[in-house]
Amino acid sequence: MKNNEIAIKIRTNLSIEAYNPMQEEAFDAIQNEENILLLAPTGSGKTLAFLLPVLMQLKPQQAGIQCLILTPSRELALQIEAVWKKMATGFKVNTCYGGHSMSLEMQNLSEPPALLIGTPGRIFDHLTRRSISLKNIKTLVLDEFDKSLSMGFQTEMAFIIERLKHLTKRVLVSATSSITIPEFTGIKNAKVLDYTLSKAEEADAENIANEFLTIKRVISVTKDKVDRLVELLCHIGSEPTIIFCNQRDTVERTTEILNENGIEAACFHGGMEQADREKVLLRFRNGSIVFLVASDLAARGLDIPEVKHVIHLQLCSKKEEFTHRNGRTARQNAEGTAYIMLQEGEPLPKYVSPTPDILEVAKNRPVPPPSEWVTLYISGGKKDKISKMDIAGFFLKKGSIKKEDLGLITILDFMSFVAVKKNKAKNLLTLSQNEKMKGAKYKISYA
Repeated sequence: MKNNEIAIKIRTNLSIEAYNPMQEEAFDAIQNEENILLLAPTGSGKTLAFLLPVLMQLKPQQAGIQCLILTPSRELALQIEAVWKKMATGFKVNTCYGGHSMSLEMQNLSEPPALLIGTPGRIFDHLTRRSISLKNIKTLVLDEFDKSLSMGFQTEMAFIIERLKHLTKRVLVSATSSITIPEFTGIKNAKVLDYTLSKAEEADAENIANEFLTIKRVISVTKDKVDRLVELLCHIGSEPTIIFCNQRDTVERTTEILNENGIEAACFHGGMEQADREKVLLRFRNGSIVFLVASDLAARGLDIPEVKHVIHLQLCSKKEEFTHRNGRTARQNAEGTAYIMLQEGEPLPKYVSPTPDILEVAKNRPVPPPSEWVTLYISGGKKDKISKMDIAGFFLKKGSIKKEDLGLITILDFMSFVAVKKNKAKNLLTLSQNEKMKGAKYKISYA
């Protein structure tokens, strides 16, 4: 890989100094083997590890879809698409998922992309509508395959794969090593790239990880730990935090109680509409939300940077999920803390070893201040030819704000979202009403 011109160009486009060993090995293996099983933990760069060799398989002169990537969730599909676009490959990509406009997807697919990313349910829908052709697909990638199975997509996946008659390459990607490959995938005698850890290596890794990840126990005198959670959040202050629960109703109830106590929080779980989930993640990424109460849907497969704290309000049954949750913090050598909340006398799960110290949570501390950011909505997006520079220039000129008052700008197909300092937002909205951006008027409001 080191002497490959395309690989060097992509590395420059992504502003990374070097590929990691897993990406180096995957680059060669995926190009040279028919069946590949890539196993690597969350946050290790798996997406780029399979996208780069996929790029090498694409032919500019070939019409139609050449590679299909199936993912279990909309969020992961969009994350893969974002990496591909940053790579600036020159090949068209489309993403299909439930909750997205079917008519828009069909319009986009009228000129087929070289790379199609989608959830199994939505790709199944397109096949039944005959809005996509699979005849030119040579490469199939199944990302987070075990999660797709646990979410009940086996029937749709089997239906899709059965119709891929001309595959020459199958790539299975997972963050866990204890998976069984079903026969319907057609993957046999796979070349295995296992970057998960053996038990001995896990022990070594835990010692190393302790330099960056601190785990603490927080004891609650009552079975309902939410009052203690409020005290904990007041103790740690207003820093990006994910609070994990096992059930959707617990996620919603906890969020309500936090807000009733003056702590601004939002919830995230699989029962929400996908558009609402995406909006919550967007606000969490741009800092408008500091506290996110979530199910294990947020434990992996999402692009959530700079999480300082992870709180296990309810503990999961398996060490694997515990590890995925903790993987949201202490990333890329940044320090982070995971808190295990236990009722007084409640034993630790066997997978938590050694026993973490108890955190003495200070009482009667003030409620953490709300975020200084708020998210604004704009009724125009990529399809209106609006860029981040257009939005920034418009707000700086018409809204009488400074560059430091603007945060993350996110542009979708028909809408955009902008983080703005709260103390500037009201005046900005007043000044920008009825003003034109790129010759057109757009609705601008609080998201």
